[in-house]
Amino acid sequence: MLFTLIISEQNFDERINQAFGDATSWFVDAILAEIPITESVGIPWVLIVLFGGALYFTLYFRFVNIRSFFTAIQVVRGKYDALENGSQEKSTTVKGEVSHFQALTTAVSATVGLGNIAGVAIALSIGGAGATFWMILIGVLGMSSKFVECTLGVKYREVDDEGKVFGGPMYYLSKGLGEKGYTKLGKVLAALFAVMCIGGSFGGGNMFQINQAYKLFEHVIIPKTSVMHGQGWVFGVIIAILVGVVIIGGIKKIASVTDKIVPVMVLMYILAVFIILGINISAIPEAFGAIWDGAFDPEGVLGGFVGVLIQGFRRGAFSNEAGIGSASIAHSAVKTNFPASEGLVALLEPFIDTVLVCTMTALALIITGQVDTGTEIDFEQGVLLTSAALESGVSWFPYLLTLAVVLFAFSSMISWSYYGYQSWSYLFGKDKRSEYLYKFIFCCFTVIGAAATLDAVTDFSDAMIFAMMVPNMIGLFMLSSKVMDELRRYKKRISKITEKSN
Repeated sequence: MLFTLIISEQNFDERINQAFGDATSWFVDAILAEIPITESVGIPWVLIVLFGGALYFTLYFRFVNIRSFFTAIQVVRGKYDALENGSQEKSTTVKGEVSHFQALTTAVSATVGLGNIAGVAIALSIGGAGATFWMILIGVLGMSSKFVECTLGVKYREVDDEGKVFGGPMYYLSKGLGEKGYTKLGKVLAALFAVMCIGGSFGGGNMFQINQAYKLFEHVIIPKTSVMHGQGWVFGVIIAILVGVVIIGGIKKIASVTDKIVPVMVLMYILAVFIILGINISAIPEAFGAIWDGAFDPEGVLGGFVGVLIQGFRRGAFSNEAGIGSASIAHSAVKTNFPASEGLVALLEPFIDTVLVCTMTALALIITGQVDTGTEIDFEQGVLLTSAALESGVSWFPYLLTLAVVLFAFSSMISWSYYGYQSWSYLFGKDKRSEYLYKFIFCCFTVIGAAATLDAVTDFSDAMIFAMMVPNMIGLFMLSSKVMDELRRYKKRISKITEKSN
């Protein structure tokens, strides 16, 4: 009862905003600082590092994002599972907890989210249709970064006596850099990453997700005259219970849920957009023309980069999180003896959530004329614009979008809870008491996130997710040669099994 009264106070969000704002403003300002391009325009330095890193890995690995795309699909389909049965390797034991497909859906569930729905609308409002081209480009380049970090995640993971996997940047930073003689640096970077990942899991991976899901649910489902209108904490308690039931079972339970939810929610959303595009099929060529023409307009270039910033790390679930390192935590749990096999699977993520889902959303918004270029909007307005685009074709589609948003948020939350717990266990131990404490705190933040608009908390958590990039990218650059060795090793095994089948 006391907790209900606390979170229902009108000034609750103001108190939290002031407390977090005063304590963390310096950190947020430092991480989100911009490098000026003109007197009025700047690009965040972290975005330049992420883009530059993605371009470097694409060139270093000779366009692995394109040349190995179909190989990645075959790995997910299980074509090369015979490599794991011991016939090609001395060890007959395949370590891991989940399949390639389950690892992929778990990671995708954390990245496909509100950024793909509202973030695209924000990007287009800033830079027009041309912003879409730059989102696609960054998504394609990000496939290479995702390949590198997820290969390292599997290579340096730890497996306990019960078969439970612990992996991610914490481990490849500490162990990988240790192998190269940088033991102290590796441990410091690993600890920094873990701290920021925990903060990101509570904020961008939890509070923001539930808050924005409730906003749309309230707008579409709950009448303003209803006594339930404005009672976000009730929605938060319900989702917190559902999240708790899932995450208490660990990665196997999370994967068993995401491998069902993710295909359904993505297909459901894409089908709805396809129908809108089908109704307006004659306008599609003109929309692609607008994207191409606007891509090289100065306004379009700015919108693309800023749009990726907003739709991604600044607002919850980035379109692909490539370079951040979070997805490598989920992929580390895969059942394989070949780290590069999961790296290839992981490169499909940015294609699904950025190249596919974001492009579909952009086309729907452009064709239905929902976006007014030059008018800056917030995330809540972005969701409503996408809802209006779907409603223009079929009146009940906003209800479908509401269901999709809730599923997007739910799946992102359970995946980010796993990311946060892995980081938590790295710092505070892997015993059951520590595990349950983290998960209890995570569920409490779910209720708080639904009950209030926490701008300062959101800025802080977004800055922490951005900051995860710093230690992670250092590790990716320093360990890229290890990834190349693993890629060559796996490709060599594929060649052998292909020769035998022929």
